[in-house]
Amino acid sequence: MIEYSFITKPTQADIVRLIELYRHAGWWTVETDNPALVAGIVEGSHCFLVGRQKGVVIAMGRAISDRVSDAYIQDITVDSYFRGQGIGSRIVQELIEKLEEDGIGWIGLIAERKTHPFYQALGFTPMADSMPMRKTS
Repeated sequence: MIEYSFITKPTQADIVRLIELYRHAGWWTVETDNPALVAGIVEGSHCFLVGRQKGVVIAMGRAISDRVSDAYIQDITVDSYFRGQGIGSRIVQELIEKLEEDGIGWIGLIAERKTHPFYQALGFTPMADSMPMRKTS
């Protein structure tokens, strides 16, 4: 059984697993393994949700926000061994519920690597005339 909980202060064991999840998702390399960075990401997020199997983090997701009106969901990933069981969907749904309880009315995300069908099934739609962008160098 998967247990879901919001965390604000990750344990050392949590940090190790979160780094592994970031790496397995392809978002980080070994050079990015920085426990203080992970703790800061968790603590600085509007909310950070983990799914645990027998006490071990096997899934995560978070929302960043101005804490007043807008939020972005990001870093949704599930350990590959546990995929296809609805865990990622549950993470997104729990994040949405928390944001709505906190009065956040605008919730967005960027669907990477052809994950848009997953998010569309959860009620997200493409934003017309929008393009995700980021600053490089």
